[in-house]
Amino acid sequence: MKIMRMLNSDFVFLISCLTFAKVQNISKGLNFPYFLAKRATSGKRTFSGLIVRVAIGAIALGVAAMILSIAVLRGFKGEITAKQRGFFGDVVLSNYDLNVSYEPTPFTLSASEVAEVKNLRGVSSLRYFATKPGIINVNNEVEGVLLKGIDATYDPSFLNELLVAGQPIDFSDSTRAMEQILISQYTANRLQLAVGDDFIMYFVQEPVRRRKFEIAGIYHTGVEELDKTYVVGSISLIRRLNDWKEGEVGGYEVSIDNFNKLAEMTVEIQDLLPIEVDAVNVRDQLPEIFQWLDLLDVNTVIILILMMVVATVNMISALLIIILERTSMIGLLKALGYTDGGIRKIFLYQAAYLIGLGLLFGNLLGGGLYAFQNQTRYFKLDEASYYVSYIPVDINVLDVVLLNAGVVAVILAVLLIPSYLISKISPIKAIQFQ
Repeated sequence: MKIMRMLNSDFVFLISCLTFAKVQNISKGLNFPYFLAKRATSGKRTFSGLIVRVAIGAIALGVAAMILSIAVLRGFKGEITAKQRGFFGDVVLSNYDLNVSYEPTPFTLSASEVAEVKNLRGVSSLRYFATKPGIINVNNEVEGVLLKGIDATYDPSFLNELLVAGQPIDFSDSTRAMEQILISQYTANRLQLAVGDDFIMYFVQEPVRRRKFEIAGIYHTGVEELDKTYVVGSISLIRRLNDWKEGEVGGYEVSIDNFNKLAEMTVEIQDLLPIEVDAVNVRDQLPEIFQWLDLLDVNTVIILILMMVVATVNMISALLIIILERTSMIGLLKALGYTDGGIRKIFLYQAAYLIGLGLLFGNLLGGGLYAFQNQTRYFKLDEASYYVSYIPVDINVLDVVLLNAGVVAVILAVLLIPSYLISKISPIKAIQFQ
């Protein structure tokens, strides 16, 4: 009767596996715990089926959420940072004095100093500019703005991408260029202006000067502080208004290749400059924006930890249920002399298989949503609050690989703890349990 009671499903399953292993000589040439786990995984489950599916689903949703969290964080930070870098450069060189007005003291770097900065490893470009505050008076409206003066040597690619109407300033005709201006969409809407319209701008100095400008183009950055403050014109006009000498500028903008080395590059550039010229990077110029972006890292870390905890807890529950379901098999293996370590490997192999399924579905879900948003920009944001009108996403293959490897390593490491429950199972009680 005892033998008949032992002929349950686990006993028959185990005997069939051992017989097959013996026939195929698997126990000598292959990993028997892996072979047994593979056979057990492909078998029909009873009450563990639901909890296993829940665990796989939790891992899939967790991985998808982590992929999207990283993609949104990198995309959002990259988009906002690119706007600040494009408009101000990475490092701004200005005359080192106590002048804190919007109208800086003019200076110029020698040709050798400019060449030294340009040839510094990691520097991609150097351009000059000047600023001058002015007041626009048109359509019974008055708006204070800051005119940023550039010329034909200024890289136009960033401003061209921002244009929503009109054309860039035509610097091929120096006289006409001093009469053209780019204004933001915010300013255009507020003052009811369009491309081709003209207006008078007053420059407060002694004596007060006024100039008539024609709107060549309208740009939109999405950063309200920039859009409501800056208009773009010719640096030659600022030189004429301020009676500067030819070649004098308000500052230089330096762009670098690797933004992660911004602090180091700022120090290296400063070492090449005369003592009266200061180098300030964009993070120090706009600390509020970059501190806000840095806070997003904390939110992403919290999301990653929570998703990892949820996936791990569900996987632990699934493993415990599987161990409970196979209690009689564990007892039989122990009765046949198999070690606790070998039995643990069987269940860890099963857990790894389930984790692999969760990772597969999670990567498909996360990657699909990433591709959908990257192509369609379907999910929107309040541009006034977030500086962008849609949720930007950006992620690379290495991020995904490291994320998947981290999930596997953490969950399997944690699963070692409940797997030690196997050593507490008595072979006699396990067999009698059925």
